[in-house]
Amino acid sequence: MPTLLLVDDEPAIQHAFQRAFRGGDVTLWSATTAAEAVEVVARDRPDVVVLDVHLPDATGLATFQKIRRIDARIPVILVTGHGTTDLAIEAIKEGAYEYLLKPLELADLRALIDRAVQSSRLMRVPAAIPEVETAPPAGDLLVGRCPAMQEVFKAIGRVAAQDVTVLILGESGTGKELVARAIYQHSKRADKPFLAINCAAIPENLLESELFGHERGAFTGADRRRIGKFEQCNGGTIFLDEVGDMAPLTQTKILRLIQEQRFERVGGADTVQTDVRLIAATNADLERMAGEGRFRRDLYFRLNVFTIRLPRLRDRGDDIGLMIDHYIARFGQELGKPVGEMDPEAMAALRAYPWPGNVRELQSVIKQSLLHMRGSVLLPDFLPPRVARADTAAPPGDAARAGREPNGVFDWDEFVAGRIVAGTEELYAESVERMEREILVRVLRHTCGNQLQAARILGITRGSLRTKIRALGISIARTVWSEDDQGDF
Repeated sequence: MPTLLLVDDEPAIQHAFQRAFRGGDVTLWSATTAAEAVEVVARDRPDVVVLDVHLPDATGLATFQKIRRIDARIPVILVTGHGTTDLAIEAIKEGAYEYLLKPLELADLRALIDRAVQSSRLMRVPAAIPEVETAPPAGDLLVGRCPAMQEVFKAIGRVAAQDVTVLILGESGTGKELVARAIYQHSKRADKPFLAINCAAIPENLLESELFGHERGAFTGADRRRIGKFEQCNGGTIFLDEVGDMAPLTQTKILRLIQEQRFERVGGADTVQTDVRLIAATNADLERMAGEGRFRRDLYFRLNVFTIRLPRLRDRGDDIGLMIDHYIARFGQELGKPVGEMDPEAMAALRAYPWPGNVRELQSVIKQSLLHMRGSVLLPDFLPPRVARADTAAPPGDAARAGREPNGVFDWDEFVAGRIVAGTEELYAESVERMEREILVRVLRHTCGNQLQAARILGITRGSLRTKIRALGISIARTVWSEDDQGDF
């Protein structure tokens, strides 16, 4: 269970934290002096520290600096009273995770600490490479023996110690963040912070501020200066997931940062110097996006210094069986549900399923099955229905085919449920793409492939239709079909 150290001499704050985290999934430790806090950090290495900057035996940043010298990877959240915001900002420049203003808001406090715990886990939990090291019980192991995964392991080994930008390509759920963590943990910056930012999860108008910070008054609601992640993570590694979703202006600032390690905060004129290693990832085709003008070509070249491509789970052959065994053993131990025997029909169903959500979906399915399991034998009855039916369904296709019923009619309920279970964070975009593909294929079949007639029915230009046909992988021959389906509707 993650551990949180609260360092504050106010009884009211101590009581509020005890009430907020009583019976939760975080173990709360407390200290009332700087000396006690430093002793606890040195001895026990908490996952997160919440620190008041004014303590009876220390003031200012002295305590924070001592904690950072012990372990710079521990996220430290500062608690400040009114009039001490500038001090907190200085601390974030030196690597503090975030700061809170008193009085504390419980909802904001919980959300911030949850993010800090996750950030701490990314830095501390090993991302082990098989045949090089053994993952500890709490670690994450990159499982795989297929040729494609062996190339991934070799690539991590080649680039980890080199202080260069890395671009990781692969579908959602293939393990891009795990590869980024492995690179970080085997790099020269492994004792410095690691921050992961999902560019698709942050609204476009806020992403630039999140990455580069902003000055007071830069926009409506900017009531104080904010230090961005690139300034906060000076000396460490930043992982930008889904870089293809960045707005053009943010792309321009990222390009300059890679080239010069310099940037300006939003609304600011002062140049900030930093030193970060950038690891980027995307499930988009950046080369195609650059050719279409939707992504800066020069930024693509800067990101594409060293590329690692992750294979889809359904393309990894016998690795699926290895991963099933690995996650059944791991999650069985975590959930107290040891599996004494695997029913052959259950294993056949798991192997036959197309895994549109890749490794992330496999992990979710194994956990669900173990939670439903009674006894020590994992039977087909304990698998999610869509997986249990896989061994009798049509041959597997690509991810976007998830949700198609045996009669060929697309089932939106099944598609949405499957993507949620797979842990997607892009359901809107995936659904829009799926809807476009369904409509275009149906209309093109109705017109027997006549694009001019299809464009008129759809109410779009013929050029737009051609662009969508290429982007969605639709082929027109004697029959119209999509690379994501097999057979007719």
